[in-house]
Amino acid sequence: MCQQTISFANHAPVRVIAIAGCDGAGKSTLATSLVTHLSPLQPTKLFYLGQSSGRIGKWIGSLPLIGAPFGGYLQAKAARVHDCSAPPPGALTALVIFLLSCWRTFMFRRMLAWSRQGYLMITDRYPQDEMAGFRFDGPQLSKTAGGSWWVCELRKRERKMYQWMASYPPALLIRLDIDAATAHSRKPDHTLSALREKVAVIPHLTFNGAKIVEIDACEPVEMILEKSLDAVEKFLGRE
Repeated sequence: MCQQTISFANHAPVRVIAIAGCDGAGKSTLATSLVTHLSPLQPTKLFYLGQSSGRIGKWIGSLPLIGAPFGGYLQAKAARVHDCSAPPPGALTALVIFLLSCWRTFMFRRMLAWSRQGYLMITDRYPQDEMAGFRFDGPQLSKTAGGSWWVCELRKRERKMYQWMASYPPALLIRLDIDAATAHSRKPDHTLSALREKVAVIPHLTFNGAKIVEIDACEPVEMILEKSLDAVEKFLGRE
C-alpha cells in the first residue's frame, strides 16, 4: 500500500506575484504586461510554472535523428496524463508524469533562487497540493491509488515535491475568474469538459493561505491590468 504521510513546515511568503486561472483567462497576457510595466521600476522576471509537457516535447522534437519520433511519443504520453482516471498508470506513463513534475520542481527552485537575489518574480501558474492533477497544477499521480511498487514510489516522491513547493506560498496571487463558455470561445482547442472542471476547482484553491485578489477575466484587458497593478502596488507598499 502507498503511504503519503509527508509534511513540510510552512515558509514565509515568497516575493512572488503568481497568476492563476483557467485556460483562456489571460494568465500569460497579464503576466507579460505586468513584467513590462514593473521592470522599469525594479528588477523583475517572468517565470512559467506549468508542467511544460508541450514545451519539452517541442524541444525534444527539434533534436536531430531521434528527436521527432521520441518527442511525438512523449507528447502522446503527456496528452493521456491529464485523463488518467481510477486505474493507476503503467510504469512508463508514471515515469513520464514524474519527470514532468521533476521539471516543474527544477523551475520552482530556479524561481526561488532569483527571488532570493532580489528579483520580483511574476509567475504564470503556481503549484499547489490541495487538489491532485496537472489541470490544477497539483500532483498528477495522486489522482490514482495502488499500482506496482514502482508507481507507488514515484507517487510518493511526486507528492513530496508538491508538498515542498506548496510550503512556499506566493506573497500575492492574482486569480482570474472566468466561465467555461467564455474560456472555450478563447481556447477552442481545449475540451469544454476540461475547462468546466478547471472552472469548478480553481476558485476554491487557497494556495496555502496566500493573499488572493480575485479579478473578473471577462473585463477588458486594460481594466484587468489596471486592477492587477493596483494590487501589486499595495503589496509592494507593505514591504
